[in-house]
Amino acid sequence: MPRPLNVAIIGAGMGGLATAAALRKAGIDVTVYEQARQFARLGAGIQVGCNAMKVLRGLGLEQRMRSQSFYPRSWNNRDWRTGEVKFDMIFGESAEAKFGAPYLLAHRGDLHEALASAVPDELIRLNHKLVGLDDTPDGMRLTFADGATATADAVVGADGVHSVVRDILFDTPPVTYTGRIAYRTTYPASLLNGERIDDCTKWWGEDRHIVIYYVKPDRSEIYLVTSQPEPDFRIESWSAKGDVKELRKAFAGFDRQVEQVLAACPDVHKWAIVDRESLDCWADGKVTLLGDACHPMTPYMAQGAAMAIEDAAVLSRCLDGVDRDGVAGAFRRFEATRKERTSRVQATSRANTWLRGKTDADWVYGYDAWTVPLAA
Repeated sequence: MPRPLNVAIIGAGMGGLATAAALRKAGIDVTVYEQARQFARLGAGIQVGCNAMKVLRGLGLEQRMRSQSFYPRSWNNRDWRTGEVKFDMIFGESAEAKFGAPYLLAHRGDLHEALASAVPDELIRLNHKLVGLDDTPDGMRLTFADGATATADAVVGADGVHSVVRDILFDTPPVTYTGRIAYRTTYPASLLNGERIDDCTKWWGEDRHIVIYYVKPDRSEIYLVTSQPEPDFRIESWSAKGDVKELRKAFAGFDRQVEQVLAACPDVHKWAIVDRESLDCWADGKVTLLGDACHPMTPYMAQGAAMAIEDAAVLSRCLDGVDRDGVAGAFRRFEATRKERTSRVQATSRANTWLRGKTDADWVYGYDAWTVPLAA
């Protein structure tokens, strides 16, 4: 009996862990290499669309996510000043029936921990920063910053918008700073002193917006994230602190609910929003990219992690039953299956008009990565 395929995954974010879990489901051996010394629980929310939930269901994580996440009635889109409803995207039970899975609002750390729970600890190597990739007769040799090496039949670069794997494979231009920044934080809803907020709302301003929603099933924690112009700010760190007073000033005059949430906000993080064109080619032989490494998303559709999670399911199907000699072909098939969809989502997100008015959302939330036809 031939030995299972052995795949090295670079990056233990959402896409990397989802890929590891999906490949193991297909009987493939995996090792995940992550440059961070430990996982950090970031104060951030994440919208887990019906399309991503279908993948998580296939990985056995649906009940865990339901128990930890908020189940919203809708994603409501309102005018910044009057609060007038521009478009109310109904979720809840009707969307679950229509799209085949729930739409959940979660703490980013809860989703990451759920995905990590599907991958045994011994398969995740922390403090492994990739510095080299070489194709050898024995397989792909990986070299790390501390001098350690490893060999695998195939490599998946799931290492984000600043992908080291991408930079090793391809000559790519640096990221583009969009001239916009985001503030974000989670905090206890008790700080609102009994005031209730809508389940999930995006307030559309003339040159800025703010999204606010609950991230816990008991409404005990809320999340806010913004986008506004600040051309000279260049810090991308998710841990960099922002000034709450500046944030409040930036959204002065917004609907009363926004002002209440910002008045109660104890502190906030701030980062520069960057963008990068998707790559013409995602793979080189036995190495492929996945998620933000090859099709980075601006945050305006809440689909960046979902696209990487979808990628994981489709990639696992392309590699299922493939031997070492078939890896390059499987990677080409993966790219051919995913490229049109990820390009469309990337362009739609970049435009930042998603759900601003009546929107056909079926093509996004109705997608099922486990059953979509694979490219020939």
